[in-house]
Order: sequence, then structure tokens, then C-alpha cells
Amino acid sequence: MSTDIHASDRNDIPANADSVYSCFDSKAVLAWYDTKGRDLPWRRRWPALAPAYHVFLSELMLQQTIVATAIPYFEKFTAIWPDIYALAQAELDDVLASWAGLGYYARARNMHKTAKIIASEYNGTFPDTEKDLLALPGIGPYTAGAILSFAFDRPAIVIDGNIERILGRFGGITRPVAEIKPALKSAFLQILPDQRFSDFPQALMDLANDICQPRKPDCQHCPLQPNCIAAQADDPAAFPPRAAKKQKPLRTGTAYLISAPDGRFVMYRRPQAGLLGGMLSFPASGWDKSPAIDDTLAQIISDSPAKQAGLVTHIFTHFTAKIEVLHYLLDDNDSLPDGFFWAEDSPDDWPKLMQKIRAAAG
Repeated sequence: MSTDIHASDRNDIPANADSVYSCFDSKAVLAWYDTKGRDLPWRRRWPALAPAYHVFLSELMLQQTIVATAIPYFEKFTAIWPDIYALAQAELDDVLASWAGLGYYARARNMHKTAKIIASEYNGTFPDTEKDLLALPGIGPYTAGAILSFAFDRPAIVIDGNIERILGRFGGITRPVAEIKPALKSAFLQILPDQRFSDFPQALMDLANDICQPRKPDCQHCPLQPNCIAAQADDPAAFPPRAAKKQKPLRTGTAYLISAPDGRFVMYRRPQAGLLGGMLSFPASGWDKSPAIDDTLAQIISDSPAKQAGLVTHIFTHFTAKIEVLHYLLDDNDSLPDGFFWAEDSPDDWPKLMQKIRAAAG
């Protein structure tokens, strides 16, 4: 297969890229994986294939989330909802509560939407074409490729940040990978073995996780070392170069932690669309661009002294929030405005930001 590298990339990928990647020893990678690869609850080893439902769940959980964090969530979800029909029949509020702490809650909402579609329109069976998979909520090119590869053993393109790093180092790429993704896709197709399509991307991911690490690659123990351009350089970690990080804008605001003598808190459920969509939240203003708290609620707490509970910092995808936490103690007989209610002190069911705000009060 040709790597089909565009002329604009010629200065940043070796001119002999075809021959460079033709030396990629995919069999050695698979042999390493057979003895060193991770056993993860959603994985199977070829010729066994993982259920598409398990691949679907794990891949959505692993977006913006490390493996160690995703494992207990995957185990919890599959225990509560063991198949796609069970998830489709679940209440969205229950799904969101079980997702609490993982963040990026649109993933959970899309997961639930797709489960309903698979159950009702596909008789509980995931489609096995990229076109049909991409039409489902929450499934992009990478997740579609992962399902096709891991669940159906198809020669699909599956490239995450780990695989980009291996391809970039092996080819001695001197340009941030975000600028040359089409070339990396072509390189991936060139190194794809003739069988074990389900194992190969996972073998590369594990090799990157264990050996070809971002800052301290262990080239000496890497099966690709003999032909890897970066491994022959003075600083293998310099390949491929990292793109400069953009400074995230800062948003400030206030959270109102209103508690009753029995330990319950005033909360409301956020709109389904937007930040922390559909999740339980303390009244707040500013950080989410809301101008102020509800007028009636503000009147209720105006006669109660506020205790400054501290400052909470939380990093979202596109901004950083710094939130002052004010703690109020109210009589739980006070009538609350529409949309607000007294909630039990159950941080495990709340998003991470609300857990931080709760912890600020001690």
C-alpha cells in the first residue's frame, strides 16, 4: 500500500516514507502483545472478539478518560445493564447518575440515545459498516473504527494519541501530528498485518503505554527499535513535536451551598443541553455564563448569614472555572422555587464539580 503523502508534508515526513514504514515489524508488535499486553475487562484476544456493546461502552468511557478510571465504570455499567436492551430501557437519570465523576456528560446522553436506536432499529445488533456506525449519536470515525476492528475483526483505521506517537517516532516526523493526520492514516494502513485486525491496534496502544511513553520512551526494550528513526536520535521523546498548548480562558463565579439541619442540600437538575447537561447541580452563577441565581432563592437566603467555604477550581475542555463557595444553613421547611428541591447528601451521584463544591464545606 502507498502512504499517499501529500507534497506539503514532504518536508516533515522522511522522503523515503514508503520504505520507512515498510520496515515496520507488525509481527514483532503482536508477539510483544501476546506476552506483555494488558488484560482489560472489555477486551478479547484474537480469534475471540469482544462484544460490540462492550467496545461501544468502553470507547465512549475512554474519551478524555484514562484506562484506570474507566475500568470501574465499565464494570458497574455492565453489571447494571448487561446488554444493549437493558441500557436502552434504563432511565436517563439513572445512566447519568452512574456516569457521575467521569465528566463530559454528553457522552452518557449519546450512549443512551444510541442504545435506544440499536435496540429498536437494529434488533439489538450493532451495524458492521462505517457509514451506519457514524450515523449513530456519539460515534465518530475513531469509535466506528474501534468497533469494526475489535468487535468485527475488520481492517479499519484505529488511531488514537498513543498510535500517533508510535507512528510519529518510527517515521521520525518533525511536525505536530495534528497537521499530518491523513499521512498517518495512510501509514497505518501500510503497517496493518494480514490478520489479527482486532489485536493489532490494541497491541500498539499497549506498546505506547508501556514502552513508547510520551516523556521517557524505553527504546532498549521496544520490538520496533532497530528500524525506528526516533530510537536512533539523541532525544527520542522529541518526536513527534508537541503542539503548543493554548491557554484556556478563565471563568469566575459563585456556588451557593444551601443545607438543611438534617444534611440535605438545595439542588436542581441542569438542562439536558449544555454544560453538565441533565446532572444535579447546586445553585450557581457566573462560571456557566448564568447571570444570577433564581430571584426567589436569592430572597430566601438573604436573611441567612453566608459562610465562605473556599475557592474551587475545575478544568473543563474549553475553559477553567474558579468558583467561590458560599455556605448557607436554612430551615428545610422553607418553600423552594420551582425547579429546586432538597436532595440527599449523595456526592457519588453528582458530577465531579459538585463533589468539589460539597467538599469545600467540610
